[in-house]
Amino acid sequence: MLLVGDIGGTKTELAIYSSGSMPSSPLAHKKFHSADYPSLQAIVTQFLADVRMQIDRATFGVAGPVIAGSVVATNLPWVMDEASLAADLQLRSVHLMNDLEAIARAIPVLQETDVVKLNTGEPIPHTAIGVIAPGTGLGESFLVWDGSRYEPHSSEGGHSDFAPTEDRQIRLLEYMLTRFDHVGVERVCSGIGIPNIYEFLRDVEHVHETPEAARNIAAADDPTKAIVDAALDPQNGSPLCRTALDMFVCILASEAGNLALKVLATGGIYLAGGVAVHTLSLLQQPTFMRAFTNKGRFSDLMKRIPIHVITTNAAFIGAATCALERSANNRD
Repeated sequence: MLLVGDIGGTKTELAIYSSGSMPSSPLAHKKFHSADYPSLQAIVTQFLADVRMQIDRATFGVAGPVIAGSVVATNLPWVMDEASLAADLQLRSVHLMNDLEAIARAIPVLQETDVVKLNTGEPIPHTAIGVIAPGTGLGESFLVWDGSRYEPHSSEGGHSDFAPTEDRQIRLLEYMLTRFDHVGVERVCSGIGIPNIYEFLRDVEHVHETPEAARNIAAADDPTKAIVDAALDPQNGSPLCRTALDMFVCILASEAGNLALKVLATGGIYLAGGVAVHTLSLLQQPTFMRAFTNKGRFSDLMKRIPIHVITTNAAFIGAATCALERSANNRD
């Protein structure tokens, strides 16, 4: 029996599979709030006690760089390594992979119903595909064709420098530099980044805020969700929250375009992550494509790149796909 997990800064999703089953057919499945637990071992122990199933192997997609079988979670105080997890959980083997590698692994097996198209473009078969995922943090990965199949590659591109593209974004960078020694693009292009944009617009740009939205955001356990909800509220929308989301969309589009240029993603760009799903209506507006294609002499190339938003949990599908393939190939 196989245990599969998607370990994120906000939530951890676990499921159990039998060898030979499909990623869409787990025997048991549950979600947990990551910050409520001191470790991955604690979540897995509770899950196994609840479902009362025996497992012998596990594969986890983790939000953080996996190096030599070990990872320090980027947005959680957890340190994980394959050997310790296997010993603590009494498993035959544990495989750790970066969550963006897991998302990339899911791309070739996604169904049409799993994605929403932002730009049809002109895809070139067997060329590179880029993946960018604004969730709690910002993840990036890519796939390249090896002659017979797509191979995923993880990266930590979300921590590369934030590159502003207009005057207000320049002022945002200056504001962020008063708070952080290094301003990676994740600081302004993710679940943890949206409140930073909001506070900049409120405190520096003095964009008007409604008292009701201000109270709701100040009292919220998750200010990002409160900001997104207020921005998209058709009845009592907040001008400040909407401006923050519009700015976020432009930054995300620009960074997606940067990734497309760096890996020459003429096979397409895929957006994943909870923030992308929750802001889909804004991503479908012309603002996103204008910012994505704003690459000077390469603007025409950018217009030909297909862009999709993944609306399912691709990290989980990818981790399950990897686990089932490893089991079929008898790899520990």
